[in-house]
Amino acid sequence: MLMTTKPMFDLAYDGGFGVGAFNVNNMEITQGIIEACAAESSPVILQISKGARQYANIRFLKHIIDACVEEYPEIPIAIHCDHGDTVELIRACIDDGYTSVMIDGSHHDYEENVRLTAECVKIAHAAGVVVEAELGMLGGIEEDVVGLDAEEYQKNIEKYLTDPVQAKDFVERTGLDSLAVAIGTSHGAYKFKHEPKLAFDRIEAIMKTCPGVPLVMHGSSSVPREFIDLINKYGGDMPGAMGVPEEQIADAVRTYGVCKVNIDTDLRLALTAKIREIFATKPAEFDPRKYLGPARDAIREMVKRKLRVLNSAGKADAVVARWKELGEPLPVYYERRAAGV
Repeated sequence: MLMTTKPMFDLAYDGGFGVGAFNVNNMEITQGIIEACAAESSPVILQISKGARQYANIRFLKHIIDACVEEYPEIPIAIHCDHGDTVELIRACIDDGYTSVMIDGSHHDYEENVRLTAECVKIAHAAGVVVEAELGMLGGIEEDVVGLDAEEYQKNIEKYLTDPVQAKDFVERTGLDSLAVAIGTSHGAYKFKHEPKLAFDRIEAIMKTCPGVPLVMHGSSSVPREFIDLINKYGGDMPGAMGVPEEQIADAVRTYGVCKVNIDTDLRLALTAKIREIFATKPAEFDPRKYLGPARDAIREMVKRKLRVLNSAGKADAVVARWKELGEPLPVYYERRAAGV
């Protein structure tokens, strides 16, 4: 069932769970994610980055997601633009049928971030689409998102975290629907040099200055050890890869106002680890179905585990009920499509 993130976040904020936002790049990744959500009866946010649009062609990705909606009508699904960086891209995503968009102006100075976000909110809300924006800076690199050097980030982390007072001003002046906050997470597989500790005190402060605003955690892959070990065992070279401990992610969604948790790197690791293993142990194999199929299975099992960590397993029916209670219409794109426009 297609919807915006609002019914999901309405329940998640006070319900002690977070919705997994998983990046999709091809059919196998998307199938693995949605199969896990169906098995665990969990709402899900399927994210498409600018890089994914360029790689796969948005028409192909959109039809794959449409197939998910048709195949699993009982699962609440939002289609989200991950790290949109221009008004033009946000317009394109709205025109392509996204139900949620993120405008990331965090690399600009504060006033420009406010201006850019407010403009995108005006455009998106007019089309019935919700908006996520980011305040603060993350470390690491992932696709087009280039954050701060991981070591520099950890040494001076306090000055890059989201400021609670500024967050209040940002929310009021932009009218955003959810806020991506910097609390010590980082993009990519090499997030930390040492065991991380998320700034939960900062989340508490933001919840006080921005009561009721759904918070979002970016850079939240946990970089599971089993995938790193498999990759390295079968020819990879990923020493020192480290992510966010799952127990800290669980604490963020169960105790604080974190309603959305972004996961991309872990999907890539699961896919790559399984393909490497098959190539190494079955060198004569050349049928893509024989290595992409097991890779899809690995993604499905990993996502199922994430849904339990996020405490979103079993919440699909409640989200659907909330959606019906709100009487939320689909974005204008779907009204036009239904009318044959």
